[in-house]
Amino acid sequence: MSDGNLPVFGRRRVESFGNGAPVAQSPLAAASGQQDAHFRGDNTVTIRPEVAELRNLCLARMDATAVASLAPERLLNEVERLISDLATDKRVQMNAREQRALATELVDDMLGLGPLEPLLLDESISDIMVNGPEHTFVERGGKVVQVPVRFRDWGHLTNICQRIAASVGRRVDESSPMCDARLKDGSRVNIILPPLAIDGPSISIRKFSKKPIDFEKLIAFGSLTAPMARVLEIAARCRLNIIVSGGTGSGKTTMMNALSRFIDPSERIVTVEDAAELQLQQPHVVRLETRPPSLEGKGEITARDLVRNALRMRPDRIIIGEVRGAEAFDMLQAMNTGHDGSMSTIHANNTRDALSRVENMVQMSSMGLTPRAIRQQVVSSVNLIVQVERQRDGGRRVTQVTEIAGIEGETQLLNDIFKLEITGETATGRLTGRYEVSRIRSTFTERLQYYGLERAWMNALEDS
Repeated sequence: MSDGNLPVFGRRRVESFGNGAPVAQSPLAAASGQQDAHFRGDNTVTIRPEVAELRNLCLARMDATAVASLAPERLLNEVERLISDLATDKRVQMNAREQRALATELVDDMLGLGPLEPLLLDESISDIMVNGPEHTFVERGGKVVQVPVRFRDWGHLTNICQRIAASVGRRVDESSPMCDARLKDGSRVNIILPPLAIDGPSISIRKFSKKPIDFEKLIAFGSLTAPMARVLEIAARCRLNIIVSGGTGSGKTTMMNALSRFIDPSERIVTVEDAAELQLQQPHVVRLETRPPSLEGKGEITARDLVRNALRMRPDRIIIGEVRGAEAFDMLQAMNTGHDGSMSTIHANNTRDALSRVENMVQMSSMGLTPRAIRQQVVSSVNLIVQVERQRDGGRRVTQVTEIAGIEGETQLLNDIFKLEITGETATGRLTGRYEVSRIRSTFTERLQYYGLERAWMNALEDS
């Protein structure tokens, strides 16, 4: 076959595709069987040398300009034709399925994220963690397992890191080795490069759920009970200020997305995030995203800057993806100055620790407030804290729903409306438990009465 029949290919090599060293896992490895690839005891895959050479020949014939001009499906067909001709010329035995798999691998490398593409398409995977070019882990069903996915070398993995960062107008390199970004589908990505990452570039991807999760699904998953879901629905509808607390990967963002579904469509919502990942269904939403400083150290836009700006945008509610610094003071100000129904997440082990973390972050704002003044501000601003936890059986559950009931002396008074007590474990390792329920009168009863939801609230507690 001549070059004239295939405009994608010329004599110029595209260097950004890597150095052509054997790749240890790919669609080819999954499809080729024992004839072409085999799994070693260390859970990696080895591709036979003649197939690796064929890949290198294909890369050498690719013209970057022509590649960029073709639709993915057309490019895949053209690459597959070239592989077929080269395999014939070099007398490399490959069946049609193997040729298609190698073509898919090459196109993923050119247009996608290389070896990560199959993992991104697998809906059973919620997290992808790459620890250097040779070790990749995923989370399925709450359990972290290693998968046989490898990159050619540090350069190949670094190229993919830079492609992710560039897609959202950011950069990551040796001089700026850390980056938060997002993929086109909304998945959240954290990247850290050497010299900070000693064993090679590291990527952490929290995948974006294509199907929004609501309370009905959370009940089916065993994350909470139906009465608890009703209580949280009422809290969102009557515009209580809510903080969702939990550890990394515990389901904080999922819970906030579920709560946000009960916001009235007529309300104007402004969201503030480091990497936009909230999935709000309302039509009147303004999404704001922070910006890191440039190489010259200029142009940074922090979450605090965005929260302050959001106050000037006539919001009905302000939703902060995660409070982690001095913006906590501005969040409390917003909650206490007519923006009822605001929400945020925070990293903490339990609801009382969440309050302590908010206090510490308010002190970071250097406003000169006394600890008691900060506690009073928190009590007057926050109504509920929802604690979520990823437990040892892999399940994500609501462990506490706590009301901020007031302050006595230096101590904030908390009322655990729901508190999970683990009672045992099934034969399959699934934890079992029950919720202790407090039915005392809430401090926000007047708010419930104003929205006509007091009876519904009491009924939900009685049903628990």
